[in-house]
Amino acid sequence: MSDRKKVVIAAVGIFVCYFYFGIIQEKITRGTYGDELQEDGSRGERFTFTLALVGVQCVCNWIFAKAILIASPQGADTTPKMYYASSSLTYLLAMISSNMALLWVAYPMQVVAKSAKPIPVMLLGVLLGRKSYTLQKYMFVLLIVIGVILFMFKDGKTSNAPLENEGLGQLLLILSLTMDGLTGAVQERMRQHSSPSAQHMMLAMNGWSTIFVAVSLLVSGEVFSFINFAIKYPQMLNHLATLALAGALGQLFIFMMVSSFGALACSVVTTTRKFFTVLFSVLFFGNSLSGRQWIGAVLVFTGLFADMFYGKKGAPSSGGKPALKAKDKSETEGLVK
Repeated sequence: MSDRKKVVIAAVGIFVCYFYFGIIQEKITRGTYGDELQEDGSRGERFTFTLALVGVQCVCNWIFAKAILIASPQGADTTPKMYYASSSLTYLLAMISSNMALLWVAYPMQVVAKSAKPIPVMLLGVLLGRKSYTLQKYMFVLLIVIGVILFMFKDGKTSNAPLENEGLGQLLLILSLTMDGLTGAVQERMRQHSSPSAQHMMLAMNGWSTIFVAVSLLVSGEVFSFINFAIKYPQMLNHLATLALAGALGQLFIFMMVSSFGALACSVVTTTRKFFTVLFSVLFFGNSLSGRQWIGAVLVFTGLFADMFYGKKGAPSSGGKPALKAKDKSETEGLVK
């Protein structure tokens, strides 16, 4: 399969799977179950089991990757286990921090903050992943990020009631972004060391993540509360199953993108996916765009098309290693096709 077809399949898969994933996640984390009257006067119980939610996703992703490898065996994976263990830990911390932040910040703030993910991925990729990018690429990615933030930022309050401890939520988002950057840096080293396949990367990372989460669930005792909640509200299991399936398919496409084109290309795709999710909502539901949102849209498309036409030129030297140059070229092409 050509690089062009592979990046299109991976990008479309990420867009579709995580569009639906976001809808189900919102339903689980922001909705309520049951109709019981609570102490604050509201009705229904909220799902607050962040570790369990991440753990279910990791287990299902591991099973999904294992099934694919059984159905279509591949060569041995020579990637050092330390790479997988460290990237799994940072990946896990990023997910947990992001989900926990929703307890103290509004969902739009979380989305806006996570839209800046390419910045820590690029910076830590340079510092820890031994990557190098042209000044043009820095400018193009910065345009995309600024455009997405401008588009998704809305004037006025997002909620009638102020959220308490918002500062704690913002700190969790900063931690999540930092962990995203560390994950991307380690994944770049993996790609340069042994270029593991998407399936092997998905299997190993979710295997390590499952171990980390299982220990945390047992130590914190959250696993028992989660089981009681599931018994009390069995409809929640249907939501979790749907979420896990969408997440497993989406993660497969993400690792396909990372293993073939690098962490930065993947971050740009997932960031612009958020932009198009909002854009489709505007088009289908007839909502008007503000002036700031139009400016954001122009910046996003300017960054994408500029990288398409100019990003391939002036690739930095990789110290006389042709293999790395080829990978850098693939990553550049993967940003916009």
